[in-house]
Amino acid sequence: MNPDPETNVRKRIVTIIGARPQFIKSAPVSHALTAEGIQEYLLHTGQHYDYGMSQVFFDELGIQEPDINLSVGSGTHAKQTAEMLAGIEQVLLHEQPDGIIVYGDTNSTLAGALAAAKLDIPITHIEAGLRSYNRAMPEEINRVLTDHCAELLFCPTQTAVSNLRKEGITRGVHFVGDVMYDSALHYAELASSRTHIVNEHRLTPGKYLLATIHRPYNTDDPSRLNSILCALSELDETVILPVHPRMKHKIAQYGSLIKEFPDSNLIMIDPVSYLDMLILEKNSKMILTDSGGVQKEAYFFGVPCLTLRTETEWIETLEGGWNRLVQVDSTSILDAVHQEIDYPPRLPVFGDGNASRLIADILSRS
Repeated sequence: MNPDPETNVRKRIVTIIGARPQFIKSAPVSHALTAEGIQEYLLHTGQHYDYGMSQVFFDELGIQEPDINLSVGSGTHAKQTAEMLAGIEQVLLHEQPDGIIVYGDTNSTLAGALAAAKLDIPITHIEAGLRSYNRAMPEEINRVLTDHCAELLFCPTQTAVSNLRKEGITRGVHFVGDVMYDSALHYAELASSRTHIVNEHRLTPGKYLLATIHRPYNTDDPSRLNSILCALSELDETVILPVHPRMKHKIAQYGSLIKEFPDSNLIMIDPVSYLDMLILEKNSKMILTDSGGVQKEAYFFGVPCLTLRTETEWIETLEGGWNRLVQVDSTSILDAVHQEIDYPPRLPVFGDGNASRLIADILSRS
């Protein structure tokens, strides 16, 4: 996608994202695209209202603000995807880009891919090839369909490349590493001089546990959510839990079904910024989570992780026990926390932190 020397017009890309994590993933790629002379138009579907998406978020991280926000908001999967599909189509018809970029597996990802495919606009999928092999997850449907629509598929791991090969997808597939690793390396260094959250909560580095819970699988079942909170409250170590808005809503909704733990070491706090989260992760003794991104960041920083799910897309993190899948009941969680493991050296399965530059280079030559 080099600039045309005869017309001196730069190639244009529309990047479609729908939530805060996708802004963070896209930030290093956006910088790399600019360095390659590729013009980027940033479309935010507004799929999620995000507590962190204020002006300070963009200022703090140096992230480009969206050129347009469709403000679709929440709704059923069908309604949300349909509204995004219509809105994205109008933007693509107006902007006439040379291609689009989508990330990951949200409804915004699928809507962007479908809109572009119908208009015969080339699709680039970053984080291609991930599979949980659980079709009950909406994310699995989104990522599979997007991969089969895409022209360029940038894979974060060799496992992702293999997954695509099993489905007959080999053309346009590139192993580049994980753009989240790029972001984590860059922003962790920035965070070390800007955030003081460990001291603010009187935490001792390496002596506390960090927990994050947000998936409907865990929050929307009162017995499962209560089991998680009971386990966290019974631990001797301090546990800090930034409470996701969905979790906060469900705790209020379930009322007496959810126990209170006034005398425990469980500290429940408001959601934190990305920089604060990186510092909490990097300095923790162990992380308990149902987030795919947090699983990876734990691996990046060499922090043992317990994933409160029955499967993970990031199977590489399971090697050597750095990440373990745990049944969501109090006994299983407590047993997993207390299990002694001799952790082996971590393998560089997510690349070398230069995924964004590789992506921009390939796009510039395509």
